[in-house]
Amino acid sequence: MAITIAITLFACEGNYKNVQRLNLKDGAPVAEGQNVNLFYTDSGRVVTNLMAPRLLDYSNFEFPYQEFPEGVEVHFFENGDKSTVKSDYARRYDATGIVDLRENVRLTTADGNVLEAEQLYWDQNNQWLFTDQPYRITFSDGSYNDGARFDANEDFTVFLSRKNDGVQLINQNQNNTPNGQ
Repeated sequence: MAITIAITLFACEGNYKNVQRLNLKDGAPVAEGQNVNLFYTDSGRVVTNLMAPRLLDYSNFEFPYQEFPEGVEVHFFENGDKSTVKSDYARRYDATGIVDLRENVRLTTADGNVLEAEQLYWDQNNQWLFTDQPYRITFSDGSYNDGARFDANEDFTVFLSRKNDGVQLINQNQNNTPNGQ
């Protein structure tokens, strides 16, 4: 009898995470947030402000992620400049650092350029943006570029686009010759 009780007690000592998983319905998030307003700081300065009406945390899954089913708005601050990204839906995968932004994605840079797409991936670890969906970039001078897909680094100094069409505005009064000659 004592051996049976000992076996039962040791068998019940399961991992706390496994016990938590048993208490959740299949497919349910481990946590849920409403009217989320998160600030990320570095050396006492705000570098990112994330706002979302709803956050679902699936860190209890084997491939953990956070979901923003009602959209997300994120402000990035650097050297006094602010860039903003908005979308109607988003997911962030913990293991890979990939953020999947979907539906009415709009990225506005500090210098007034606007990228619009139906889907945009942001690889946080490699500081890279990409999409395989059509997009439009409208530059602050009114010129634009429409394309089928692109890859770019975060500051768009490297930008690879495929099947693109656009309008480039050129100031003909500007003197582009060396030394003003």
